[in-house]
Amino acid sequence: MEWQLIIERLNSLLSANRHNELRGALMMLNVVDIAEFLSTLETDKMLKVFRILPKDISADVFSYMDDTQRQKLIESIGDSEIGSLISDMFIDDAVDFLEELPAGLVKRVLANVDENSRKIINRFLSYPEYSAGSIMTIEYCDFHMGITVHDALKELKRTGVDKETIYTLYVLDAQRKLLGTVPLRKLILADDDVKIENLMNPNFICANTHDDQEAVADLVRKYDLLSVPVVDKEGRLVGIVTSDDIIDVIEEEATEDIEKMNALLPSEDEYMKTSVWTLAKNRLPWLMFMMISGIFTGLIILHFETVLTAIPDLGLALTACIPMLMGTGGNCGSQASTLAIRGLAVGEIAPSDAPGILWKEFRVATIVSVVLAVISFVIQTLIFSRSCLVALTVSLAMIATVVLSKSIGCTLPVLAKKLRLDPALMAAPLITTIVDACSLMILFFFSSVIIH
Repeated sequence: MEWQLIIERLNSLLSANRHNELRGALMMLNVVDIAEFLSTLETDKMLKVFRILPKDISADVFSYMDDTQRQKLIESIGDSEIGSLISDMFIDDAVDFLEELPAGLVKRVLANVDENSRKIINRFLSYPEYSAGSIMTIEYCDFHMGITVHDALKELKRTGVDKETIYTLYVLDAQRKLLGTVPLRKLILADDDVKIENLMNPNFICANTHDDQEAVADLVRKYDLLSVPVVDKEGRLVGIVTSDDIIDVIEEEATEDIEKMNALLPSEDEYMKTSVWTLAKNRLPWLMFMMISGIFTGLIILHFETVLTAIPDLGLALTACIPMLMGTGGNCGSQASTLAIRGLAVGEIAPSDAPGILWKEFRVATIVSVVLAVISFVIQTLIFSRSCLVALTVSLAMIATVVLSKSIGCTLPVLAKKLRLDPALMAAPLITTIVDACSLMILFFFSSVIIH
């Protein structure tokens, strides 16, 4: 059945107040789909449907609702319902939700949860934003040294139902220092009398509470992990970061990089929920920078006005070639910067590889520039019937521009990484702006030499 038909059926049951049938229909859906259905309803109807859901389902559905819907729901339900809802959520989901709420609502929520949960949530909220501590969860399975496989499986069956993940188990000492990890598969297949420390991997990968979330995502990608243990400065296990949170981090970081690469300040909200003023504010700084840089490009043309007017035919021909030269240079720079930014993002290259990257791009640029220069020469002479001198000038400028733009495009992101800046800042808009000015300087340099 198509989703639209499902929505219509659910709406008809809701309109007819056939709550038992509606509840049964909802239980046949995934919690993500239930949350999507709630997002289509007005606040009063959303509240009615949410209260129909069983308690164990409602918390999961709540975690998949968008921030606006969740805020409306919190504002509409009673204090006791708030306490029950937050208590049934995984800690990391509750913390993510509270971070988006206004301060007044956060106080109301925390006032209606038990003291232990309040302390845990406050501790999570104290971690720096976008750190491993801020996205970790405490719902994991851990065991102490000396326990047998039989006892570990017995404990796992007793407590595992309340954990966010049980695929990786953690072995601790008496001070809760992390000693190793045990895959669930290895535990299940082992003999009952084997000690758990004989199964653990002591060479585990972990993150610190203050590590950047992007660094944690890199660990998951590099080592193919389902979860990453998070330890404090003393090596004590304080939480884990699960794969679902890592997917969210990757999406956030990719979105931020795309925005930066296209000369936009990162936005916290979805496009349709962001105000026009906020969108304008995020776009203006780079647009002003590029407009001002365009003025400098115009000044370069004015400075070399004598070159353009010394020989009228030459000046006219050169002027007609400026857009082609600037466009080609910008495109070449963008290609090189895109590959460099992507390589830095996924760990394929590092700042120490700068000489090798520059040498490779120089060779690529040499091949590309010669081919483009030959094509340009043919077009200038055969199609536009320009003199060989003009065609040669443009072709030489093309070679120099392509080589320089690719060199700049691959170098600036690496330099940004070395200076602890985001390489995405050195993307197409900035590269194009720099290359435009350089291409004009190169063209007028060759023109001046030929004229003299």
